[in-house]
Amino acid sequence: MTKLDLSNPFGAAIHTTGAPVYHAAVVSSTMDEARLLAEQGLPHGTVISADFQEAGRGRVRGRPWLADRGKNLFFTILLRYPKIEMIPQAITLKTGLAIAEAIEDFAPPLSGRVQVKWPNDIMAGDRKIAGILTEGDGTRVFIGIGVNVAQTGFPPELRSRAGSIALALGRVGSGVPEPLPAESRFSLLEKILARLYEELETVEDGGSQDSWRERLTERLYRKGEQVCFVDGAADSGREVTGRLAGIGEGGELLIVPEGETAAQAFVTGELRVYD
Repeated sequence: MTKLDLSNPFGAAIHTTGAPVYHAAVVSSTMDEARLLAEQGLPHGTVISADFQEAGRGRVRGRPWLADRGKNLFFTILLRYPKIEMIPQAITLKTGLAIAEAIEDFAPPLSGRVQVKWPNDIMAGDRKIAGILTEGDGTRVFIGIGVNVAQTGFPPELRSRAGSIALALGRVGSGVPEPLPAESRFSLLEKILARLYEELETVEDGGSQDSWRERLTERLYRKGEQVCFVDGAADSGREVTGRLAGIGEGGELLIVPEGETAAQAFVTGELRVYD
């Protein structure tokens, strides 16, 4: 693992919780580093970001996160809770909602165009621009986040499905990718941390407990469309075809299967979007 200089917190981003935000040039993965920091006793809200991950990974085994060095945002946030029961419900989906809103804060021309693909992807149009990996360890939660910010080129096998904020801005503007300086990713980090704090740490003042679900449903990728869903593991072979109806109270994906009228709730799996 990378040896971090914990006496020199990375200060380009202001963390709402007051917890330290660290940065490294290259790590195996920010998830690995966050676990190391947790073992050293770093507090709730600690963040580790990096310019490049040598072994970044996604939710599904065998799908690494491939990205150019220094052009994108990679970080993991360490969350600590006194009891497992106090871990926020649907934490990955709430994180996705916070990221989507933060991206629109960062890039206003994308307002209303950033969607959440259940359970852990952020989409701009038909391109994935961000992903989330959530891992738990008792009362500790590690949320790994990767956002493609300034990258404009991808390997041939990813060009039809991978995107970035720069490319998305180009599509709604001149058609030419928007040039974004490398430093802008830290402004985005600040906005994500602020939105995530609102989503996970604050209690709505007189608001509905379903506010997060209502806001997520408004930007739910493929909502109301006919979809193919793989229930459980990616290789389970259990496919469900039907209309994507929305999100359940606990964050479940609701689908009305073909030939039926009532929605079924699914807690694991993924939408089959690409062949």
